[in-house]
Amino acid sequence: MSYKVAIVGATGNVGREMLNTLSERNFPVSEVYAVASARSAGKQVSFGEDHILKVQNLEKFNFKGVDIVLASAGSKISEGFVPRATKADAVVIDNSSLYRMDKDVPLVVPEVNPGDIKLYKKRGIIANPNCSTIQMVVALKPLHDIAGIKRIVVATYQSVSGAGKAAMDELFNQTRALYANGAPERQVFSKQICFNVIPQIDKFMADGYTKEEWKMRVETQKILDKSIAVTATCVRVPVFVCHSEAVNVEFKKPITVAQARKALQKAPGVVVVDKHELEDGFVTPAEVSGEDSVYVSRIRKDETVKHGLSLWVVADNLRKGAATNAVQIAEILAEKYL
Repeated sequence: MSYKVAIVGATGNVGREMLNTLSERNFPVSEVYAVASARSAGKQVSFGEDHILKVQNLEKFNFKGVDIVLASAGSKISEGFVPRATKADAVVIDNSSLYRMDKDVPLVVPEVNPGDIKLYKKRGIIANPNCSTIQMVVALKPLHDIAGIKRIVVATYQSVSGAGKAAMDELFNQTRALYANGAPERQVFSKQICFNVIPQIDKFMADGYTKEEWKMRVETQKILDKSIAVTATCVRVPVFVCHSEAVNVEFKKPITVAQARKALQKAPGVVVVDKHELEDGFVTPAEVSGEDSVYVSRIRKDETVKHGLSLWVVADNLRKGAATNAVQIAEILAEKYL
């Protein structure tokens, strides 16, 4: 059986990756629609190597007959079109933060909680988690199954692509300007991003944490286990693509480095690169761009707590952190529920 699929936000970083991923994974499509804002209508985007799609105007697009919508267009846009899409009986897999904490909307990472996909029937919506949350819970699920996670302390090193194409352009333009003895102009970020790091992603909340840090806490609890304590510090770094995380975990039960490494090596969607070598012993963002797996390195015991481990987690935020995760959800949805 094949399905009609609409990509909303098709001209953005994640939307283009959704199109690429659908093609690469041979998702059974009968028709694909590229949909975006009015200003992008009429543009062309690629679907696979041989197909060019003309972008259609979201405001005028008719969702009747569409089976699955993959959306990455921001919360305000989702708020406007999702009710229209679900009323037309399309199932929406939404990459924005709008529905993630809605109790009637499943928040899904296929390697972690695929069974929750069936809950889409309540609203016709499945939420795609935050990119930094996705890669962390994929790495921690097999360890939680062994020893039960009590507390997570995570510091993220997030690439500029997570803030969109304009942010990527800003990093490029600032870098070029500084090499030419010019001034780095700022439009997207609150501080200079080239040759710098910014310990603020999304707006500040009343308790001093940013919304990105809050997302990592509440989303991890909804996906993995509501009893887990999570504290995060989210940092934007001058990397174009791929997020990295330094994750410290305190467990309820004993777990050794060897046990953790073995479990992670068997876990779906995880690649372990963990040797005490300078060149090939660990993974960096530059090496995993374009990959769909979550890479884990630097697995080591934390001697400061009774049962603790520290690890380094890297993934492509546009792929597994967004597009691939959404397409994996669509695959399970199509195979088991539609």
